[in-house]
Amino acid sequence: MAAMPPATVIDGKAFAGDLRGRVAAAAADFTSKIGRAPGLAVVLVGEDPASQVYVRSKGKAVAEAGMAGWEHRLPADTDAPSLLAQIDRLNADAAVDGILVQLPLPAHLDDKAVLDRIDPAKDVDGFHVVSAGRLAVGLPTMVPCTPLGCVMLLKAQLGDLSGLDAVVIGRSNIVGKPMAQLLLAESCTVTVAHSRTRDLAGVVRRADIVVAAVGRAEMVRQSWIKPGATVIDVGINRVAATEPGKTRLVGDVAYGEVAAIAGAITPVPGGVGPMTIACLLRNTLIAAHRRAGLTEPEGL
Repeated sequence: MAAMPPATVIDGKAFAGDLRGRVAAAAADFTSKIGRAPGLAVVLVGEDPASQVYVRSKGKAVAEAGMAGWEHRLPADTDAPSLLAQIDRLNADAAVDGILVQLPLPAHLDDKAVLDRIDPAKDVDGFHVVSAGRLAVGLPTMVPCTPLGCVMLLKAQLGDLSGLDAVVIGRSNIVGKPMAQLLLAESCTVTVAHSRTRDLAGVVRRADIVVAAVGRAEMVRQSWIKPGATVIDVGINRVAATEPGKTRLVGDVAYGEVAAIAGAITPVPGGVGPMTIACLLRNTLIAAHRRAGLTEPEGL
């Protein structure tokens, strides 16, 4: 049997850079028409180091896109009424088009209650129950950023997704479930697999598209993948490096061996990750247009 050609590496960083450029151009046009920039408010509770890094990177991206940005940092012991009151103030602020509450929240706070307090029109993360419901029934809504970015990469790589067999590994509300809904909307045949799936490798092996979003380092092996399949790796896992005391980032897919058989694959880092922030900017821009009663910009 002839060896498979190496997989096409899907460059999420380059795609995200192009999307951010288009968002910045549309944001400038919005500002000229409305007299203010699209605005994103980020709420961070506590001092989780990873969350602080994410918030800084989002703030930088917002500024580079020509948008207005606000950070509201609250102490880790903030109680629920205080946090909900902060969200209420942002809901009422006409300059704020999007509200993002950085997860995870401290254990004493109820994520669902907090996220559902956000005005759905400003729910740029797409986590509100109204946003999820509208996505499920095919109505216009805010779509979670990571699944949206995955679909953009898939369509850029494959074109029409209609009729393709897709397997999503993972069933979270943040990635797995909305990913399945988006693929259904593209007329894929979709299976949502998870830890209780019988013969998981066999289920994955029949897929033209594999989206791995389970949070287990290098779980998906070469033997799981149909030759020529397109593999989207959402996982970000930190594991020990060969050098003592050092760590490295890997995805949910064993990249080296899977790249030898897949048709196309996203790397980690540099694949899905950059798309998440780019899609957050895109969602903020769309929310601003909807709130202002403007036609949404094309090509986003």
